[in-house]
Amino acid sequence: MQSKSLSQAPILTLFPCLKPPNKTLLFHQICVLVITFLAYASFHASKKPPSIVKSVLGPTVPSNSTQVPNFSDAGWPPFNGTRGTHLLGEVDLAFLTSYAIGMYFAGHVGDRIDLRLFLVFGMMGSGVFTIFFGLGYWLDVHVLGYFVAVQVVCGVFQSIGWPCVVAIVGNWLGESKRGLIMGVWNSHTSVGNIIGSVIASGVLEYGWGWSFLVPGLLIIFVGIFVFLFLVVTPEHMGFLHPGMEIEMSVETENVENVPNVESEELNLIESDHSDSSSAIGFLEAWKLPGVAPFAFCLFFSKLVAYTFLYWLPFYIRHTAVAGVHISQKTAGLLSTIFDIGGVLGGIAAGFISDLIEARAITSILFLFLSIPSLVLYRVFGSLSMLTNIALMFLSGVLVNGPYSLITTAVAADLGSQSLNGGNSQALATVTAIIDGTGSIGAALGPPLAGYISTRGWNSVFFMLILSIFFAGLCLIRIAKTEIQEKLSGK
Repeated sequence: MQSKSLSQAPILTLFPCLKPPNKTLLFHQICVLVITFLAYASFHASKKPPSIVKSVLGPTVPSNSTQVPNFSDAGWPPFNGTRGTHLLGEVDLAFLTSYAIGMYFAGHVGDRIDLRLFLVFGMMGSGVFTIFFGLGYWLDVHVLGYFVAVQVVCGVFQSIGWPCVVAIVGNWLGESKRGLIMGVWNSHTSVGNIIGSVIASGVLEYGWGWSFLVPGLLIIFVGIFVFLFLVVTPEHMGFLHPGMEIEMSVETENVENVPNVESEELNLIESDHSDSSSAIGFLEAWKLPGVAPFAFCLFFSKLVAYTFLYWLPFYIRHTAVAGVHISQKTAGLLSTIFDIGGVLGGIAAGFISDLIEARAITSILFLFLSIPSLVLYRVFGSLSMLTNIALMFLSGVLVNGPYSLITTAVAADLGSQSLNGGNSQALATVTAIIDGTGSIGAALGPPLAGYISTRGWNSVFFMLILSIFFAGLCLIRIAKTEIQEKLSGK
């Protein structure tokens, strides 16, 4: 059991006078949501630079031109030339593979140590190694192994973030309106992508190293803020865990109805609560109902989302819109439209799933609607800038909706379901299993896009559509069960 002084925010431990007096649980819940929002937004902001600088490191296209990509000595060796997109894909693979593997270990560790310190550790490491990648510009590094090694280590540190923030938020929130609240909160992913795109694109003209240096410093500064102010659980501020009030009141009534209850019996009740908070095993978490189907659904869904994350600016840069190739900076900024759509998609998916009380049905609805949206974006996105923006926004809504829902509300639901005794200590492990499996798909998507893009972008979009179809199939059985429950009136 972690001590209160260790898990409480240091700023409150060192300066008790700063602790706000007589503040409600709602006030502290909002504070935790804001702090964790900023934390994970900074994680995603530091993930975005590789996609922004791809058009600078790899093959280039002259601005305001209808010319095809120029595979020449332009760019940054070793990423220039005809194999440039392949090598950039390999760098993405190095990061995402270590990220996926690290996710499983991060969740296991996160359930057993102080989440605040573990989260800050991940943020500091991510910032340092994001900066290290950018140092390749000033140190004139042209060795592929350097960039791969930096991304491998950076991926491990990045994997710490998600299990920690979901477990912390899960500690503070009950199940009421969890989908909507976490849908709004999960907009940090898209907000972080937007911030990262704007920063990386804005300083790109000064040299691509700056596109890594500034986001790296950002996550370090946010990490310091998290260390000073984040509180992991309500108990450390003197509140009961959400949902425990009902459970404790039931137990109190039962005790009051039994005459001459001895202190040993009360201690037995207390020890039962202590046992229920012990960390769950990795294999046990896989066996929880719904974990495996949603994990494999996220495998395919995240493959699509991360392919857009890493390759959309490159695709926009190399695809003529109304017969004109736009500049590198404009392509980076324009790609944020997809993330803006993702914000709305995450909120809408959370709201709908709360309204109909069916996570799988909501996910399948968004997934299958995203297939025609991607077809339309590929076929008609190049007609005009307005059409491109509208279809990109729609694709962002539908692609990121289920991705957002599964990684937040679904993971929190499955990690604290009644069959697990409401064990909050399973949150980080279940979250890590679901998002770690999804991250394996994320690790495959960008490098596959790098290789397949040499055959044409139609092939890339076919891969994305096929992945979405398989993602939907993973949830068919759960959706069928949800429909049967609705029809039976449960």
